Amino acid sequence: MDFFIILVICLSCLILLSLWNGSYAKQKLPPGPTPPTSLPIVGNILQLNTKNISKSISMLAKDGPVLTVYCGMKPTVVLHGYEAIKEALIDQGEEFSGRGSFPMLDKIAQGFGVGFSNGERWKQIPSPCDPTFLLGCVPWNVISTIIFQNRFDYSDQKFLTLMNSPWIQVRSGFLLNLYNAFPFLWVLPGSHNVFKNYAIQRSFILEKVKEHQESLDMNNPQDFIDYFLIKMEKTQHSEFTMDNLIATIWDLLTAGTETTSTTMRYGLLLLLKHPEISAKVREEIDHVVGKNQSPYMQDRSRLPYTDAVVHEIQRYINLAPTSIPHAVTQDIRFREYLILKGTAILTDLTSVLYDDKEFPNPEKFDPGHFLDESGNFKKSDYFMAFSAGKRACAGEGLARMELFLILTTILQNFTLKPLVDPKDIDITSVHKGIGTIPPFYELCFILV
Repeated sequence: MDFFIILVICLSCLILLSLWNGSYAKQKLPPGPTPPTSLPIVGNILQLNTKNISKSISMLAKDGPVLTVYCGMKPTVVLHGYEAIKEALIDQGEEFSGRGSFPMLDKIAQGFGVGFSNGERWKQIPSPCDPTFLLGCVPWNVISTIIFQNRFDYSDQKFLTLMNSPWIQVRSGFLLNLYNAFPFLWVLPGSHNVFKNYAIQRSFILEKVKEHQESLDMNNPQDFIDYFLIKMEKTQHSEFTMDNLIATIWDLLTAGTETTSTTMRYGLLLLLKHPEISAKVREEIDHVVGKNQSPYMQDRSRLPYTDAVVHEIQRYINLAPTSIPHAVTQDIRFREYLILKGTAILTDLTSVLYDDKEFPNPEKFDPGHFLDESGNFKKSDYFMAFSAGKRACAGEGLARMELFLILTTILQNFTLKPLVDPKDIDITSVHKGIGTIPPFYELCFILV
């Protein structure tokens, strides 16, 4: 009996290994730590630092900018450096425009949506505060106004419940990487089951959609939901469905709130570390906009240094080092390789944002990376904070607007005061799955 069990296990392993090797045999995949040098079934998972995948990729990419890694039994082609990523996402953008399998978020989005379908006025307070909540509320209410045509009071209990429901857990941490490599783990009980938060979020979205259905005026749409519902009525049997509406709203709320607030939170930390930069931004705002008028997007072209600071914040923090996976939409020859339809594509954006040929001393926070010799704003093709190509971040335009207006408004009205000497401030990023966040800190906002 024992011999029979051992025999079955051995045969099963051989079959799995054969399937693993054979299923991709006709692809001329790029080189990399492929079988048999990597482990059967688990692939290269043990060779990747799940807390800093980009660092692992950089080490693996020393032999070339295009390589293959195995996440479990499936190959993923990794692109490293500006040239390779530009060639794929821009020059061959159509072929690389698919969205790669991302099981944890696929489980929530169900293939729908844009991203994954194939209180009291703030005033001077002398005591320090953690800016996380306030910087989270601002983009939340911006998105809420667009989607729901209303904003929340910061003391609203439902709003607080949603704010405290950890949307970002879904895409952060070791468990995320483990689940994406082995989706079958979803059926097992345990702390990895973070989808209970989605039930709270979906229930809120459904409630808002029902309210809109009851008050819908076909001739006078008020917000995103109204326009979507009208489109549903006019175009039956299309992709304008209730499932897609719910998933798209979830996309907008997750992508348009947490990423923006995290970028702003990290940006303020960098400005605390570099008070001379903060002072120069305020000087430019005072000179161009003044103290009695709010900044507008039209002012951005007249605020080159401020614009450069906003771009440098995004470049330096490298919020999504590898972005979300792409997939090829058809069999494609990329350089000298043959990549079959459906193969996952991972882009190492760190290798672009930290390319020392484009950004001298990339480890240094320096707005000069986006300024020419005359002090004018200088665009860079290497600025891929929102990825690139046909599947670049759908909310890029809104995020750029929010970041610019929030930063300029804060610095126009407040002085940022750190609790320690600027030279002692730690700005080392904390890696969480596919994203980075700043270390915890507190500061004082001093009204100017």
